[in-house]
Amino acid sequence: MATVVKDGLIAGRNGVVITHRPNSGGTGYRTYEIHQRERVGQSTEKIKPTDLISEAYLRDPYTPLEILRENYPCYRNWLTNSYWITRYNDVTSILADEANFETRPKTWHYGLEGFARDLRGELPLLETHARLLDDNVERIARRVVNEFAGRGEADLATEFAGRLPLELLVKLLDLPEADAGTFVERYWRMQRGTSWEPMAQQAGIAALHELVAYFKPLLAARRAHPGDDMISAVAGLELEAGPATAADLVVTLLEADHQTLHGALANLWFLLLTNADQFEAARSDIRLLKLAYLETLRHSAPILCAQRFARHEVERFGKLLPEGAQLICSAAAANRDPRIFKDPQTFIVDRKDMCQRESRGQYRADGLATGIALGLGPPSKHPAIPEDRPRSLYAITRDTAVTASRVLLESVSEIALQSGAQPHLSSLRLGEMHACWKLPVSFTKI
Repeated sequence: MATVVKDGLIAGRNGVVITHRPNSGGTGYRTYEIHQRERVGQSTEKIKPTDLISEAYLRDPYTPLEILRENYPCYRNWLTNSYWITRYNDVTSILADEANFETRPKTWHYGLEGFARDLRGELPLLETHARLLDDNVERIARRVVNEFAGRGEADLATEFAGRLPLELLVKLLDLPEADAGTFVERYWRMQRGTSWEPMAQQAGIAALHELVAYFKPLLAARRAHPGDDMISAVAGLELEAGPATAADLVVTLLEADHQTLHGALANLWFLLLTNADQFEAARSDIRLLKLAYLETLRHSAPILCAQRFARHEVERFGKLLPEGAQLICSAAAANRDPRIFKDPQTFIVDRKDMCQRESRGQYRADGLATGIALGLGPPSKHPAIPEDRPRSLYAITRDTAVTASRVLLESVSEIALQSGAQPHLSSLRLGEMHACWKLPVSFTKI
């Protein structure tokens, strides 16, 4: 029973003052207060919070996530003070709901809000990025493949899937060849530093500042003598808040997606080489190779989850989510939701239920249908082939991966796993990309 304690303030049975909430339209009581009194073990006996941070989870996240999806679709994880969302329609509703939820930039995880501007949405930058990728991906893919094709064996995870995206990035920035190795090391250190691990965060912040210092003279040089590259495109931007800085360029690189191309290529070839019938189908037709890539994003998404934060207190999924609540939106769980996909655990290149669907953000206006690909952002608001802008990052990444895979198929034959190889998917650390990190193959050069 509520009691008046002082100056008209009302306290509940637990002695906590109940603050009047102007938008509630009532006495100020919150609904679903029973949820606020839940304790560990009361309603989640099928799973323990430690199952989601275990060594086993790094290799196989799908088993505990299936338990969540089928039993606790909005799971209150007291250990990490977060809510796990695991059903397809629920995840997509959170991703599409900008009124109630937000995605915080990577600079927020570094504690560097306001440090610099993220320029990814600038049209000249989008156009330059798309054009340079389209112009260079086949040539660079052939160079990468030719370096190992003559040996008759390779590790596709490192020599192909891991190397190609970084070679493309160096080319897009038109960096001096002598600087490529140092840049890549700093770039990876900066990207990995946004994780929960304190030492990685410190190393990442150091890498970020090192890159700012590195790009400062380069940006000035390209501003004076522009070329056909991303740095020149940044230098030439006309922004209301003033010219772009080296810090702007670095933050733009930080916020951009890199893991989807790397992880999807590694996982695509892992799935093809461990599913012989599907490999035969995919290699027979470029259309089916494209579908194999889309099915890879659904079946074995390289980015397992994304964080969203409640902008204000909101009721959802029968629970009261407080302001600032962290929601872990799980693509790994949602993309294998049996409510959406038939036989979701199976890799099927020509899947019949990979269709466009309009349910709280699932429809992709760029004309491409697949599972949730968190690194590529929300569905495009523009047509599949826009007249006044490049196609979406979703489409560009797909085309890049398919072109590179076609080049590999054209360069070698009889490609197969090496005898005794047992490749698998795993994350190196919690929260990082879930991918195949070792994929030894043998082949014959064409």
